[in-house]
Amino acid sequence: MTHRTHDRSPSPERDSSEPTLLKRLKSSHISSAAASTSSATADPTPHFAPDLFAPSNIHRLHTEYDGSAPFKHVVVDKLFQDDLLQRVKDEALAELSFSEKETDIYKVYQTGDLASLNYLDEQQIALLPSLLTLRDALYSPMFRNFLRAVTGCGPLSGTKQDMSIVSYRKGCHLLNHDDVIGSRRVSYILYMPLPHYQGWQREWGGALELYPVKPGPEGLPEPEAVPSKSIPPVWNQFVFFEVQPGHSFHSVEEVVVGESEDGRQRLSISGWFHAAQPGEEGYQPEHQPEVKSSREQLASTQTDFRSYPESIEPPLPTDPLTEEHVSFLSEFLNPVYLQARTMKALASRFVDESSLELHSFLCAPLADKLRVGLKERDDADGLGPNRPTRIPPHTAGAEGAWQLKGPPHKWRYCTLKAPEGGSKMAVSPRWAHTDPDEAIRSLQDELFPSPAFRAWLACVSNLLPLRYSAEARRFRPGLDYTLATSEAKETRLDVVLGLTPQVDGHDTVASNGHANGEEPLHGWQSGEWGGWECYMAPHDEEDDPAVYRSGSSKKKATNGTNGTNGTNGHNHAEDDEAEMRDEDAEDDEEEEDDGTLLTVQPGFNRLLLVLRDEGVMRFVKYVSAAAEGSRWDICGEFEIGMVQEESGDEA
Repeated sequence: MTHRTHDRSPSPERDSSEPTLLKRLKSSHISSAAASTSSATADPTPHFAPDLFAPSNIHRLHTEYDGSAPFKHVVVDKLFQDDLLQRVKDEALAELSFSEKETDIYKVYQTGDLASLNYLDEQQIALLPSLLTLRDALYSPMFRNFLRAVTGCGPLSGTKQDMSIVSYRKGCHLLNHDDVIGSRRVSYILYMPLPHYQGWQREWGGALELYPVKPGPEGLPEPEAVPSKSIPPVWNQFVFFEVQPGHSFHSVEEVVVGESEDGRQRLSISGWFHAAQPGEEGYQPEHQPEVKSSREQLASTQTDFRSYPESIEPPLPTDPLTEEHVSFLSEFLNPVYLQARTMKALASRFVDESSLELHSFLCAPLADKLRVGLKERDDADGLGPNRPTRIPPHTAGAEGAWQLKGPPHKWRYCTLKAPEGGSKMAVSPRWAHTDPDEAIRSLQDELFPSPAFRAWLACVSNLLPLRYSAEARRFRPGLDYTLATSEAKETRLDVVLGLTPQVDGHDTVASNGHANGEEPLHGWQSGEWGGWECYMAPHDEEDDPAVYRSGSSKKKATNGTNGTNGTNGHNHAEDDEAEMRDEDAEDDEEEEDDGTLLTVQPGFNRLLLVLRDEGVMRFVKYVSAAAEGSRWDICGEFEIGMVQEESGDEA
């Protein structure tokens, strides 16, 4: 698959007066004792809230920790002296730069690792005295012993410091994961929501969400689809828990307010305490955990394929569609895609480019029924543009014909329930369905598995579909997504029919990347609502798989569709490089190749075909609470065989 990108919304412009100190701090440093300052050896007690280390308080917190659910955690209402934390907040905003980072699992603004403070010169350190004091107090022996007493977690490292300041602004989020990487032992977050003089409101988002677990198909624990506890941010509040594979599943709800509203942002200091390192008291070599971490489980997903009837002869790509096939498909497809000349042209392009995007794929009566019906369904389920809260409840849209599908450390979205009483009788013509849910079901259960559609796919791809999987998916705003997974051993044919109604007046996108000619992109096509389908090159096994780079913060937004004539064209890697902004030159080492192969924004009545090579990762980006409705599609995946042409003149 060649490189082709559809880029997301650009990063905010950096003000020329913004301080650039610590613009790119290196991560994962182990602090040097020689570089530490005198503040590291000073008594940290005066910096903390009164009575924090009192035996009675430690006993109370330990009791709360042991009895907490859905996994062991504790909330300290006030950790530091308020004046210290306010100075830390002021220093961070004045002297540190925050880089936008966006992947399949999160979108945040973040400083570098604050362990790197030790590597600054005295003049730079003088600008951050309170931040240095707070960092050294957090990793002091006294506070590490406090954490051990509350959690019983064992020896913690004082040399391996792992922390940064994170700003969740409007649209920022962190999806479900368990934090299990390397030697992490305790996760923590210290809240500094802004403005600090005004209490953070729950409806602004940004809550820490904790998930219960249940046994998965292989007997391993996996998170439930819905969190059971939500902790909204409070100034000077400190939340921590022991990192546990298969148990410490959590997420951060999207923030739905912006800096333009009284400077609101969910500012926090977060990080990890690691197990004692070599040379430290209590060090023990790492043991392989019995339960896989969430990042390891992402690599073990499998698709449940179904077989075609053995009584039906497999189609050959060279075989024309039968009259019976054309008659059946004409109830679903735009007739232009059933013309032999069109199919031949598509097949030629697919051989060259390994992907196609076909606009106006369904016939007009069926498309019109779905366009109106799906908007009405969102309105009825409290997921439309006029919903009472920007972040809907987890039950929204997951009732009636739809149900939630997890586990959320891999994906969360809604699927159709199996019909009561078994399969329903087909309606003819297919656009005669009065219920949009049933119209979608007919695409999932009748069109995609049909021998006629199998034959059509063979014609336009020059491949032989062997087995199939088809699923109607509904991604609700503020709630749903899939994380990056891959098939390591086989090439697959992905066939996705996009059914996401567009913003009024933005149903079509011209090839110049602007909706309706010259108007700027908006909504789904701008990328600001998320929901794009993204394909990425296989990652380096030594990289953190929780940090798949989407490249959204590095390139300007273009459009959400592919080329002209409803089919897919490819740009080359050099074109992608030319779009990189000059200000990111210093990040070459880290961001030189973000691995993005193909990205397509949500569209209505568009069929995407992609030949996905083994190891290529794929995900649907989290749908933002800013979206004015759900992202809908029919997702098909096909095991394929290659058809080799016999040559009569071979020896």
